[in-house]
Amino acid sequence: MSDCLFCKIADGKIPAKIIAQNDHALAFRDLNPQAPTHVLIIPRKHIATLNDLTDGDAELVGRLHLLARQVAADEQLNDGWRTVFNVGAHAGQTVFHIHLHLLGGRTLGWPPG
Repeated sequence: MSDCLFCKIADGKIPAKIIAQNDHALAFRDLNPQAPTHVLIIPRKHIATLNDLTDGDAELVGRLHLLARQVAADEQLNDGWRTVFNVGAHAGQTVFHIHLHLLGGRTLGWPPG
C-alpha cells in the first residue's frame, strides 16, 4: 500500500533500526519503547489488521512469531518476554499494517492495560 508507513519501512523508503529480517518479515526497534526491549515485527505483505487475515495468511502469522523467538534469543531475553497484537483503534493500533510487539527486559505486569 503506497501510503502505509510500515510498507515504506519494509521497502527501505523510510529508515528504521532493523535488527532482523527474512523473506517474509522484518523486525525493528519501536520509536516509543514501552520496555527496555520493544521491537515491532511486521510482515512484508500489507495486511491492515488481524481482522483482515485469511486462511492463506496462517503461515505468515506463524513466521512473525518465529522471528519474534529469534529476536528474543538475540536480545538475550532469558527471563521472559511478551508478544502483543493490537487490533483496531480501541486496542491501541495506530498503524494499520499488522505488527507484533515484542516486549522484554523488565518484569511485565498483568493485566497489561
